[in-house]
Amino acid sequence: MNQFPIFINLNGRRVILLGVGEMADAKRRLYERAGAEITDDLETPDAALAVIAVEDDDEAAALTKKLKARGLLVNVVDRPELCDFTTPAIVDRDPVLIAIGTGGASAGLAKALRQRLERLLPATVGKLADALFAARGDIKRQWPDGSARRKAIDCALDPGGPLDPFSNDADANVAQWLKKPAPGAADKVVDLYLASREPDHLTIEQARLLGQADYIYAEAQIPEQIMNRARADALRFDLSEFDEGRAAGLTLLIRMRV
Repeated sequence: MNQFPIFINLNGRRVILLGVGEMADAKRRLYERAGAEITDDLETPDAALAVIAVEDDDEAAALTKKLKARGLLVNVVDRPELCDFTTPAIVDRDPVLIAIGTGGASAGLAKALRQRLERLLPATVGKLADALFAARGDIKRQWPDGSARRKAIDCALDPGGPLDPFSNDADANVAQWLKKPAPGAADKVVDLYLASREPDHLTIEQARLLGQADYIYAEAQIPEQIMNRARADALRFDLSEFDEGRAAGLTLLIRMRV
């Protein structure tokens, strides 16, 4: 991961945009959609970010130097080597946003991936997010324990579950789910055998289990690229330390198939 993805609240904040023409116009539209106030004043004192969209290389480099000297994070269109941040391709299902970046390597690739995801993701997934947000108090009362709450939500959001985000009416099911919630996932241990060291060779089920596991016991030779597909808060251990008597939640035992 050569860049850290974050989402920035720009509503009502100033963004310096330097440049004219098609590139600058595209950036202006994008940042205004996020609620930013656009200014072309290089000396704006309270700017959150700066964007440079000029054709001349020397001018772009000089402007970048001035803005970075003020401590601003700068995006320079089509010059990733000068950028502190890059602008991703965005799938917008407000408040759900999917950002696709390539670190400036290929905007075309990011766009192609966005177009694929646009076709896959229902327009109603934003309404599901709003419905879950509105119900957060009821959800906490239903499952006061944080771990139990996470498991219940995970089960509801599973493929085929009452809140499956890829169904077209999941948002309408939130109230009914709270009245009659599906049972949470039982504690279980899953032996996961990998046929390859390549993360792209994971099956859909293996990727899903990695994303849900509470505890992961892995052989030492399991590549870090595969382990990175797991939840960031999943606890990780060496497989040789596994004690079935201590297993709780969803526990994965990851081995390489010989």
